[in-house]
Amino acid sequence: MGADSPKVLVVEDDLQVRRFLRTALSVQGFGVVEAATAAEAMTAVTTACPDVLLLDLGLPDGDGVDLTRQIRQWSSVPVVVISARGREADKVEALDAGADDYLTKPFGTNELLARIRVALRHRTRSEGGSDTPAIDLGPLHLDLDRRSVLVCGQPVHLTPLEYRLLTLLARNAGRVLTHRQILTQVWGPAYAGQTQCLRVSMVQLRRKVEADPARPQLLVTEPGVGYRMREPQAGMDAVQGRSTAQRGDAVPGP
Repeated sequence: MGADSPKVLVVEDDLQVRRFLRTALSVQGFGVVEAATAAEAMTAVTTACPDVLLLDLGLPDGDGVDLTRQIRQWSSVPVVVISARGREADKVEALDAGADDYLTKPFGTNELLARIRVALRHRTRSEGGSDTPAIDLGPLHLDLDRRSVLVCGQPVHLTPLEYRLLTLLARNAGRVLTHRQILTQVWGPAYAGQTQCLRVSMVQLRRKVEADPARPQLLVTEPGVGYRMREPQAGMDAVQGRSTAQRGDAVPGP
């Protein structure tokens, strides 16, 4: 491991899963720190200064959602949940608590690596400043200084609300944002439960930026949870991750 290698904190009480992740991440050049409990995780976050945290929700001394809320009070370290809990409500709760992403066991290691890379890129963008001059995502180009949008080189007219919605998703490209997170940041806290407003605006936005709004490639729905702006490479990695999982190279399930 080099001095500049990203460091991943794996918080998982299952020894088999920890060993699997340690091997998979080490081969890819990541440094790995392990914790089996919430208490050990809190200590490791403060002492090891990880770049990404992989977090199982079912810990012997506490719940991963509560741990995420505690960490978010003082740290912006990306948190990628890896859990056997697959209900939409569990995903929403973890993401609203401050997690950056959520993977349900079992999953392919390539997909996990893709999500880790997305989390690292998002942290780099956040630490580099709030407004980079432009954002490019496949056919989509946002000029944040001019507040202009191009799709395949052609200008697209958006309403102010549509522009705020698109910009929020683009700045968090690759990351799942829940309905509540989007509504709070784009419409305001009073609209946190007005999911129909968001659905209508997303339909209108897709008509303007997607080649085929019925089969969106950029603005992806996470059913029951929210939306994700797909990063082109991350999307391909996820496909490769599913193929890998089919071959048996997958993080174990419960």
